[in-house]
Amino acid sequence: MNEMNEAEAARKKFRKELKSGTVSLVLLSILSRAEHPMYGYQITKNIDSGEGSGPDMGQGALYPVLRSLEKTGLLESRVEPSVSGPPRRYYSITEAGRETLVDWTGTWEETRNFVDATLKGDRDV
Repeated sequence: MNEMNEAEAARKKFRKELKSGTVSLVLLSILSRAEHPMYGYQITKNIDSGEGSGPDMGQGALYPVLRSLEKTGLLESRVEPSVSGPPRRYYSITEAGRETLVDWTGTWEETRNFVDATLKGDRDV
């Protein structure tokens, strides 16, 4: 493998690890602000309508995270018939999910501040 392939592989690995740590936080945040339960396509559209270019969070990547969050009690879901296709699973945040969101948001802010300060050179080495 040449240097370019190694650098590309390292970049992809970094992006994947970073994304895996943020998708759950993003999903909890979106569902905490939703007025009604949302299904996967609605959540994806909400993410896509955000400003800037964030990591790719297509529907295929979201469903395993949604199921995991539901399994741990942070989300709940219900299936409803759809007039335009197969039944849809609607997700909503639980009280435990709201409490976790507050905790994870604090952790995110601490981490972001630490990384930003380090990248700017505001921290002594």
